[in-house]
Amino acid sequence: MRLLHTNRNYLSIIVLCFSIWSCNQKAPSHDYSINVYQTSQTGDNLKLISQKEVHTNAKKIHLQLLPDQEFQEYIGFGASFTESSAWNLATIPIELREEVLTNLFSPSKGAGFSLTRTHINSSDYSNNHYTYVEKGDKTLSTFSVYEDMKGFTGDENDQVRDIELVDSKYDIIPMILEASEVPDSDFKIIASPWSPPSWMKAGETAEMTNGSLLPEYYGIWAEYLSKYVSDYKAQGINLWGITPQNEPLHAHDARWDSNGFTPEQGRDFLRDHLGPQLVKDGHLNVDDLEAGLKVLIYDHNKSTMNNYVTPTYNDPEAAKYAWGTAFHWYANSELDENNWFTKDLDTHRSSWPGKGLIHSESSIDIDSKDPIGQYWRESTDYAGTFVPFDTYAYDIIKDLNHGTQGYIEWCMILNNQGQPNPYDNFNSAPVLINPKTDEVTYTPLYYLLSHFSKFIRPQAVRIGLEGDKVKGVIYTAAKNIDGSLAVIIFNKNEEPYEISFSLEENTYRTEIAPRAMQTVHIQNTMSR
Repeated sequence: MRLLHTNRNYLSIIVLCFSIWSCNQKAPSHDYSINVYQTSQTGDNLKLISQKEVHTNAKKIHLQLLPDQEFQEYIGFGASFTESSAWNLATIPIELREEVLTNLFSPSKGAGFSLTRTHINSSDYSNNHYTYVEKGDKTLSTFSVYEDMKGFTGDENDQVRDIELVDSKYDIIPMILEASEVPDSDFKIIASPWSPPSWMKAGETAEMTNGSLLPEYYGIWAEYLSKYVSDYKAQGINLWGITPQNEPLHAHDARWDSNGFTPEQGRDFLRDHLGPQLVKDGHLNVDDLEAGLKVLIYDHNKSTMNNYVTPTYNDPEAAKYAWGTAFHWYANSELDENNWFTKDLDTHRSSWPGKGLIHSESSIDIDSKDPIGQYWRESTDYAGTFVPFDTYAYDIIKDLNHGTQGYIEWCMILNNQGQPNPYDNFNSAPVLINPKTDEVTYTPLYYLLSHFSKFIRPQAVRIGLEGDKVKGVIYTAAKNIDGSLAVIIFNKNEEPYEISFSLEENTYRTEIAPRAMQTVHIQNTMSR
């Protein structure tokens, strides 16, 4: 068994500590310990940068850190638990599985993913269609989430046949529970339905595909979703949030589980059915939306986000149930030309300042012949042509700088072909597993997400960061509850830059390589 592009070197050096010297060559304040971690096109993977790698002939950028200038609170960063992810873990030795989960969820030994997502009923990354009730059961007497814990037979579809399962009893619920047992893991889960059972819908083109929920089943479907929350809690999983529908505007030409909800239907379903049901069952507290389950509406592209949420937020009886808005990045090739839809994010914050914002899904098609290199060059998928690493870096930082409180990638684990997906929609993921050889690949996306999830911990706040504007360089900063600061910088240019930043009376510097991302982690030694 061989690990490709693992973070073992990073894990061995992360305990090292060094301070960046001040620009005037004076010793820095003894109150601060500063480490710089870099991921680059040349192969740095969260590498701890030594001061020997700082040169004086690079162009200079100066930044001013303003820790007392606070903005939104962060919920977290991470990726999603899917049936496909669980299946891939079921194919590898248990010790290796534990290592993968540690690298995903440990804040000290790995990425420290802190905000995740999962699907209610099947999704495009399930082995086949499934629901939690028997067909036609309007009383929901047969409701059970056993489907998410029963494991796999190895005969679900052509993509999983002839693959040896090391642990056939593994599944989504065992995966979540095992992840929660990783020492110091701290993550929240948002659950989203892709489609109600087919017998509740009209206008489908295939099982659980396209069409929409019949109004006569709104009440039953609301009860169904509330039962899901209750049953997961009974299994030891307390969900942080729920969305009423994944991608409600993608239900005419979808190739997998989907369900259409117009903005008005979404408002009515939340106001008259889902909200009251969640309150009745003790999941949601309308007097304090932070106290219980959070309802995030929309869950689709941010380009049309505000048009969709307006009917709900402008209706006080519907809005009182909604904690905030979830949105996706598709189509990602259009993000740059639309300035990452930052005006839409700003409009959302100014129009509904009490509502949260979470990026709940992003993904790219996999190039199985070049799963590492594809992130650093132009890649083509259904959305067009873009450079994935650049697009992710800009999308995340732009979202954060315009009020977004968390960022979630789609599947956290897939196989080296982007499978299983019965609909031939093969994505990349932070972790790729070859189920026949047990090789594990940590893609550049794993390290990119780690720059945020590892160093911006739950309950951190975005802080002020002002400085020189240079095309191709973008940055953001956050303050954690332990007082540590994280400055994240991305340089998509082909030349290095010397970055100097002022903090209180001190000025420090580092150099960021061409085509690289850095996290400058600043710890106050007096509070450690």
